[in-house]
Amino acid sequence: MLGAPDPRRLVQGGQIDPRLSRQLRGYTKQDPPPARVKPIPVQILRLACQLAEAVNSDESLAAADMTWLAFFFLLRPGEYTSPTEDSHPFRLEDIRLWRNEQCLSYCTATEADMLSATFVALVFTTQKNGVKGETIGHGRSDDPVACPVRTVVRRLLYLRSLGVPSDTFLCAYQHNSQIRLLSSKTITSFLRQATALLGPSLGFSPSDISAKSLRAAGAMALLQEGVDKNVIQLIGRWKSDAMYRYLHIQSPNLMTGFATLMLTGGNYSLLPPSNQATDHA
Repeated sequence: MLGAPDPRRLVQGGQIDPRLSRQLRGYTKQDPPPARVKPIPVQILRLACQLAEAVNSDESLAAADMTWLAFFFLLRPGEYTSPTEDSHPFRLEDIRLWRNEQCLSYCTATEADMLSATFVALVFTTQKNGVKGETIGHGRSDDPVACPVRTVVRRLLYLRSLGVPSDTFLCAYQHNSQIRLLSSKTITSFLRQATALLGPSLGFSPSDISAKSLRAAGAMALLQEGVDKNVIQLIGRWKSDAMYRYLHIQSPNLMTGFATLMLTGGNYSLLPPSNQATDHA
C-alpha cells in the first residue's frame, strides 16, 4: 500500500515465490472442507443398491457391491472407485479370505469354498492413511446381501470369471469386452436417486449425499451402536480427531436418553476449597 515491493513475489516475473506457493498449497490440504457430507442411513443404502441391481449391468452391479464395501470398511472414494491423486483402490491381491481357520486363495478355491467363507480382510498397500501391510477385516453379517464377506466374494468370483490379473482393481467391470473402472459419479448417482425417493422422510436431500458419504455412514452406524470412538478411529484410519467433522449428533436415536442422564448426573456437590476446609477445621 505504501509502494514498497511485495516481499512474497519474485523480482523477475512478479510471481509468488515457489517456496511460499508450496507452503500455501499445503495449508489448503490441511484446512477442513467448507461443507461436510452427511452420513447415509442404511435404509437409503439398501434402496440405492436395489436400484443399481435393477439396472442389472456389470457397472451397476459393481456399484452395488462397492457401496457396501465402502460402508463396512469406511473407505474413501479413491479406495473403492477409480484412483484419485492420493488414493488407490484395493486390488485382487489385497484381499484375504478365510473359512474359519483356513485361508482361501481366490485363484484356486472352488466357488463353493468361497461362498462358505466366514471372514474377509483388506490389506493396505497404497491407500491413504493406511500403514503399509496393515490388515482390517470383517466377519459375516446376518444379511444375505449387505455383508462384507459376501460382497467381496461376489466381486472375486466375477473378476475371476473374466480372467483378469491379480493386480486388477476390485472396482473393475467389463463393458463391451473392455475392462473399465467404476467411477464415484456412478455411486453418487444411485445414492442420490435413492435419497430423492426416501430421503425427505429421513431428513436428507440429494444434495446432502455423495460417494464421500459412505465413509461417514459407516462411522455413524458404529457410533449409533455405542462403539468406542477410538475403535471407530482405528477402523477408519483417522490419524486425528478429524473424524468428528463427519459424525452428526442430530440423530434422535443417538441423543435419546441423554436428557435423563444429564438430570441424574447434574445432582452433585463439590468439595470446599482447601482454605475453607482449613477454616472449618
